[in-house]
Amino acid sequence: MTALIQVILLLAGFAALLKGADLLVDGAVGFARRFHIPTLVIGMTIVAFGTSAPEAAVSITAAMEGNSAISVSNIIGSNLFNLLAVGGICALIRPLTVKRISVIRDYPFHLVITAALLVMFCDPFLGTGAPFLSRGDGLILLLLMGMYMYMNIKDGMGGDGHEEPAENISVPKSLLFLVLGLAGVIVGGRLVVDSSTVLARMMGISDTLIGLTVVALGTSLPELVTSAVACRKGEADLAWGNIVGSNIFNILFVLGFSALLSPIGIDMLSIYDTAVLLIVSVLVYLAAAPAKKISRPIGGAMLAAYLVYAVYIILR
Repeated sequence: MTALIQVILLLAGFAALLKGADLLVDGAVGFARRFHIPTLVIGMTIVAFGTSAPEAAVSITAAMEGNSAISVSNIIGSNLFNLLAVGGICALIRPLTVKRISVIRDYPFHLVITAALLVMFCDPFLGTGAPFLSRGDGLILLLLMGMYMYMNIKDGMGGDGHEEPAENISVPKSLLFLVLGLAGVIVGGRLVVDSSTVLARMMGISDTLIGLTVVALGTSLPELVTSAVACRKGEADLAWGNIVGSNIFNILFVLGFSALLSPIGIDMLSIYDTAVLLIVSVLVYLAAAPAKKISRPIGGAMLAAYLVYAVYIILR
């Protein structure tokens, strides 16, 4: 009976995720078009921050409880999943067109902060002891977050007006869809993680493997489902903005705030994973920037790369 209840909760979680993502995309697009805000900006702010709520909850709670090392593994793992798996799946559904502003500003900014994070991790090797993310590092990340938000708000207020006016979706309805959609993806993701964890333990799967697979995947489900639904509806800007924006939010706000609460000790595996994240981020940029597009073959390669990485982290 317990297993049956968990299966029902699992299915309910997936249903909430799918419906929530559907409402979230409709609300975000309606809101953006009504106020002539580029859909990419909405994807990189409201939608990205909302779908990153599970990562924020896990990492910040871990920091408050003194288990701040979990913050790093959760964030780096989620960012790799977002970029390679979510980006790859979206490109397979519909080739992703990457706007010029993303090529020259947003994605390079993502590369710079990922490189900066790796430098912060390795800085103590210069003579100050074991690697860690200090409160000072956290403050720097949060200040960069403020700068990033300012850039996006400025872009939003100076919308070029090229978005078509929304049809049949009023501002109150768009906001209602946004709120209900965010609630759906967050609650649905939580149900999927909790029920999957219980079922995995009932099958005798270790907590370590559960953490590396079920929990890591579960906290990234909102990004995956929301971006996939956006692609299916032809909203590539929203999908790409959600992926890049979520990764930026994870590094700058979630890790920054976690480090501000409690300095984070860094193990060598996290440093290796961050280096992998930086390398694959550069490769994706080099593949997508010339044509301003992520084609299906590139998407397939991205997804295959993530599957190889997933096997590696499970076996190591």
